[in-house]
Amino acid sequence: MHISRTSAAVPLLLAALTACGPTAGTGADAKPTASAPQATATTVATPTQEASAAASPATLPDMVGKGLQSAQDEAQAAGFYLLTSHDALGRGRNQVLDRGWKVCSQTPAPGEHSTESEIDFGTVKLEEECPAGGDEGAPEKAGSTMPDFVGKAVKVARQALDSSTSITVKDVSGQDRMVLVESNWQVCSTDPAAGAKLDGRPVTIKAVKFGESC
Repeated sequence: MHISRTSAAVPLLLAALTACGPTAGTGADAKPTASAPQATATTVATPTQEASAAASPATLPDMVGKGLQSAQDEAQAAGFYLLTSHDALGRGRNQVLDRGWKVCSQTPAPGEHSTESEIDFGTVKLEEECPAGGDEGAPEKAGSTMPDFVGKAVKVARQALDSSTSITVKDVSGQDRMVLVESNWQVCSTDPAAGAKLDGRPVTIKAVKFGESC
């Protein structure tokens, strides 16, 4: 019985010694493993380089007389994507539905320009006539004296005056209407009058709707 137990323990001892032996590839005679491939250097363009590569000269077509939507599409097809538009009648209206407006002027003029140039279209509604000069332009900010706003949109007058100015708008048609959409109303007179000093006094604007007489 004693000899039988010793014989049975020998295989177990050999198995344990084998398990505790050196791991393959870690001994002194282990073959060296291949090193990981080194990363390849990549050149990344700086923002300035990218902008220079993106900007290139292109020919800006003449879009005067075209619908605003068509003009915008044609400008983009030519490579110009910085597009804006404004009311050429100087009323400060927004071009909400581009297909309802037509181009009276464009800045810059047709010709060769950088594709980074901003293209500004002066527009009027389809049923309106373009101004004689093509564009009345945006009004300048009021300085120390009251500008002459007569005939201009109430919205334009408000935008030109300092934002701290207290403004009251009155309908002088005799109908006592509320002035809601100020781009549809024209200035008949102001108090203080044009040329008077602006010293923080409240401003009163008397107006009627465009198409009506003051």
